[in-house]
Amino acid sequence: MATYYQLEFEKPLVELDRQIDEIEQRIRREESDETTIPSANALRADVETLRNQRSELIKSIYSGLTAWQTVRVARHPLRPQTRDYIESMTRDFAELHGDRRFGDDPAIVCGMCRIGPIKCMLIGHQKGRETGEKIACHFGCAHPEGYRKALLKMQLAEKFGLPIVTLVDTPGAYPGLGAEQRGQAEAIAVNLREMSRLRVPIVSIVIGEGGSGGALGIAVADRVAMLRNSWYSVISPEGCAAILWKEANEQTNTAAAKSLKLTAQDNVELGIIDDIIEEPLGGAHRNPKAMASDLADWIVRNIQELKQKSGEELVNARYERFRRMGSFLEQATV
Repeated sequence: MATYYQLEFEKPLVELDRQIDEIEQRIRREESDETTIPSANALRADVETLRNQRSELIKSIYSGLTAWQTVRVARHPLRPQTRDYIESMTRDFAELHGDRRFGDDPAIVCGMCRIGPIKCMLIGHQKGRETGEKIACHFGCAHPEGYRKALLKMQLAEKFGLPIVTLVDTPGAYPGLGAEQRGQAEAIAVNLREMSRLRVPIVSIVIGEGGSGGALGIAVADRVAMLRNSWYSVISPEGCAAILWKEANEQTNTAAAKSLKLTAQDNVELGIIDDIIEEPLGGAHRNPKAMASDLADWIVRNIQELKQKSGEELVNARYERFRRMGSFLEQATV
């Protein structure tokens, strides 16, 4: 499925990829025959030229993405998810389950681990890869037991003095009847309140989608960052388009995404986030290992800075950080 997934704006790359594949197949055939080695060397030069052209084309495409195209990249089926980052950048990961009240929610993954020299509690949304896993994880939309599980593990981390790392990747909290009956809004609200009081460093990174309260439920942090091709907003472009124009299509989704100011650049300019973590050329899905390495470096660097502060300093600064959001100056009329 994902192997042949092609974003609409990446179609100019298809022809280049086809040419590179064809030439590489010819090289393999000719390398088996010693009499055609000079021809194979010439073909390698052609492949190198095409690869350079491909790199320049990718750079050109990704340097000018619209807000809606950024949303499409954030939803790419090969984009690394929480469990991918756990495998790539952590050691000694010990997963913890359950909220001790209702059950376990696979849409949120929690566990103690090491990231570089840092021991921490890692919590993140998981969307799933294959159809069965996606259904089990509710496509990354957590139930209230997921948020209660996350809070329980955060409080455990505070007890042992461990910093907390959260990876946000959700279109929003699960909107079903069962989730509402079990207190979805209350669970998120309690997380917002309790996370603001935790006396250990908290860093949060939007690695894909950051939709509304579902994202904010694990993102009340001292430092918040976004990967370059992720989005963070009060509502998805489709949801916004359906409300404003009564239908969600390519045109209304594009207009909604632009109006919502949901890109990483928009969020850092508005003061919603503190930093943007650059992705490898062509997005995190093209080089997950490099992305994991850069993400781990950012986490270690920021946690080491935050560990210099006392618990009281962290809580006060966290409070002030969120109080500043949405502030503005009103000029007196003359």
